[in-house]
Amino acid sequence: MMGHNHLHGHSHNHSSDESSKNIIFAFFLNLVFAIIELIGGLLTNSVAILSDSVHDFGDSISLLIAWMFQKKSKKGRDAKYSYGYKRFSLLGSVFLSGVLFVGSIFIFVEAVQRLFSPQEVNAQGMLWLAILGIIVNGGAALRVKRGNTLNERAVYIHIIEDVLGWVGVLVVSIVMLFINFPILDPILSIAITIWVLYNVFNNLRDTFKVLLQAVPEDVDVEKLKKDLGEIENLISIHDFHLWTQDGLSHVMTLHAVADKDELVIKEKIRMIAQNHEISHVTVEFEPSNISCEYIECKD
Repeated sequence: MMGHNHLHGHSHNHSSDESSKNIIFAFFLNLVFAIIELIGGLLTNSVAILSDSVHDFGDSISLLIAWMFQKKSKKGRDAKYSYGYKRFSLLGSVFLSGVLFVGSIFIFVEAVQRLFSPQEVNAQGMLWLAILGIIVNGGAALRVKRGNTLNERAVYIHIIEDVLGWVGVLVVSIVMLFINFPILDPILSIAITIWVLYNVFNNLRDTFKVLLQAVPEDVDVEKLKKDLGEIENLISIHDFHLWTQDGLSHVMTLHAVADKDELVIKEKIRMIAQNHEISHVTVEFEPSNISCEYIECKD
């Protein structure tokens, strides 16, 4: 389960290809499993499993689109996008979160209806499909959990939703082998849906923070400014800006006031930025006798 909601950008060496591989792996797994579910649902005459196969086909399409966005985000900078295509992965995150939200609402409505009119199901067939579902989706979840892009996090929630769903089906099918208590199914479904929606909200909140150029949460700005303030011959800094492109690749710009050693100071600024996980730095120097011409410069 996702126990944290913050963006952590410490593993910058996470290979870009890995993200795409993880997502396409999850896509194929989902697609194959959706076909197995479709057959299993027809054989067990279970509407729940049939509707889940439809949900999984939907997942597969979303994952394919997420993968396309992830691939696109790896393109280098060009004349159109001078910072490169990193933010395209955020589009995948927004799209997947949207699909999850709509899907969860449908499941929620269906579950509420079933609370009032429970339906009979083939518990034995459900049990075997649930075990298969946990193994297949659990494998996919472990694979994607290693990723750290927002896009992969959205994919991870997607798969965990399926794992939890199958754990629910497993528990319900075991109970129903001994007692006829079909209302357990929709109760569990509602609990899972609430958990999924909570995570979708957190993921979207983090994604929009990035899109709105919020300061990255994994950078200690006070410590960063303190470190910069200790650079020899650097009189002051102002017009300081810090944002992130995709939750992992951070950008900093600042105006520095110095009367000598500009190249040395610039190198030190870059080194300090690197220590704070900031990969792209732009520094503009001004001599102490000239005040900054822009009103916004003042800290």
